[in-house]
Amino acid sequence: MTVVLFILGVLVVVVGVILSIALHEVGHLVPAKLFGVRVTQYMIGFGRTVFSFRRGETEYGFKLIPAGGYIAMIGMYPPAREDGRVRASTTGVFQSMADDARRASAAELQPGDENRMFYRLPVWKRIVIMLGGPFMNLLIGTVMIGILVMGFGTAQPTTTVGSLSQCVVTAEQQQRTGQTSCLATDKPSPAVAAKLQPGDTIVGFAGADVTSWNQLTTLIRDSAGKTVPIVVERNGTRTNATITPVINDVSVLDAKGQPVRDANNEVRTTRAGFVGIGPVQRMVPQPITEVPPMVAQNVGAVVGVVLHLPQRMVEVGQAAFTSAPRNPNGPMSVVGVGRIAGEVAATDRIDVQSKIAGLIGLVGSVNIALFVFNLIPLLPLDGGHVAGALWEAVRRGFAKMFRRRDPGPVDIAKLMPVTYVVAGLLLVMGALLIFADIVKPVNLF
Repeated sequence: MTVVLFILGVLVVVVGVILSIALHEVGHLVPAKLFGVRVTQYMIGFGRTVFSFRRGETEYGFKLIPAGGYIAMIGMYPPAREDGRVRASTTGVFQSMADDARRASAAELQPGDENRMFYRLPVWKRIVIMLGGPFMNLLIGTVMIGILVMGFGTAQPTTTVGSLSQCVVTAEQQQRTGQTSCLATDKPSPAVAAKLQPGDTIVGFAGADVTSWNQLTTLIRDSAGKTVPIVVERNGTRTNATITPVINDVSVLDAKGQPVRDANNEVRTTRAGFVGIGPVQRMVPQPITEVPPMVAQNVGAVVGVVLHLPQRMVEVGQAAFTSAPRNPNGPMSVVGVGRIAGEVAATDRIDVQSKIAGLIGLVGSVNIALFVFNLIPLLPLDGGHVAGALWEAVRRGFAKMFRRRDPGPVDIAKLMPVTYVVAGLLLVMGALLIFADIVKPVNLF
């Protein structure tokens, strides 16, 4: 059964990723057709065609290796300029690459296609077409995160006691001596002295009705050194007792959660109450207003990985070929994502609802990663085409401003050498990640 669940989890994520790729290409396909560009192919995967059919002027199909997808539009690259100032072709290998790209782009031109070529579109239309794919991934990721946040909820602390500290170990003691466990000479914590038990729900504290964990922690903090009444519900019965929060020095934090330091670079502290309880976490559905911040948080995390990608890949290489540990927050391949999906589905440490939420979260995370990664302004990624269109707009804008001759479309075919280098690096990076995910995988459990 464990093996079956593992395979099922992998299949769920694989299907989710393939559908995400398909919808990514739909994000390109729909605006391209709306703007009149002739799209010759819509393909999922690369390599030999396994299955295809033609609908109108477009061939739709699947290829052997489902590691991506593409749509083929006529006129992706403009023809070479032949105004006497730029040679149409040379014997150089780089120029040959550019010429090959132009010939491939014009290979399927038919009579009447003169105004249906991609490069002839206004800049804004080209940008819309190229951004359609990444923003489709953003939409999918947002929907997945919305299902998690509003449907399954997020872990929130409750007023039910989940754990007890058996004694009072102040933050100063932990910092000075490294003590984390109780000694025979330590005093019992106020919670133990008040005979609280895991599973108790605190409904009243210091004369106030308690409805949230944040409210309870505020009341405890303000009651440092005072003996106050506490109302506890246990097995449906409410009991009254008293408790005396001990005075504990805690660090003062700024708005970003970082310790505040004084002029001598010492961490500022303040006195607060301590009773020695930890809350039970429960999944609480959140309003729709919580979805955008969660999406932004996920996007920011992926951007952080991309900005430090060389360093992250070095760490992955070290983990794959040495005894260095694997960074669980680093990049991973689809193999690693599938393995995590299998572990989530097969584990007996979480319930079925949490497993479903975990798989949905994985698909959402993959789509957020695809959104960010495809915006990198390098060919052959979508961001590279967007960058070329923006540069064309800048050139034409300056030409118009200074009343110069229109420079025409940007010949991004000249960037084919860069494209091949980037594609090669992506292949190497993918191979390294797959190898690392096999020999040194990221394990959740």
